[in-house]
Amino acid sequence: MGTLRPTFWELPLAELTRPEWEALCDGCGRCCLHKIEDADTGEIADTNVACKLLDCSTAQCSDYRNRKAFVPDCLRLTLAIIDDVPWLPTTCAYRLRAEGRPLHHWHYLITGDREDVVRAGVSVAGRVISETDAGPLEHHIVEWSPPRRAAKAGFRIEDAAE
Repeated sequence: MGTLRPTFWELPLAELTRPEWEALCDGCGRCCLHKIEDADTGEIADTNVACKLLDCSTAQCSDYRNRKAFVPDCLRLTLAIIDDVPWLPTTCAYRLRAEGRPLHHWHYLITGDREDVVRAGVSVAGRVISETDAGPLEHHIVEWSPPRRAAKAGFRIEDAAE
């Protein structure tokens, strides 16, 4: 992945290298879910329907490097558009850092354990269905709960509002 500086996630997003930018992702998979936008209000509803490339059991892209070839409208999140993506979850590391806020205590860069995003209830792993099996999106509208509080290895997982 490349060299990562110690505590790089505390730096402004504009100072991150490409490997650091990629490493900032918490791996929740929520950005890979289909959303429905109300044509009248512009309100965005979340669904539990995943992109065909998302492994529904792990919430990881099955072909991240080549995803645009298979899903042309897959969004490549960059610093230039971060403020123009209102549907990013409030827990998203990119969103938090763009707002100058710290990562949540459950983020793997803090804890060293990528499974903490699952334990916090933030990951979509095991909670979604592939678009190839889902049917009409309107039947799959969900409201994702905020992260749970939990204890592990001497730290507390804090609420998303923190």
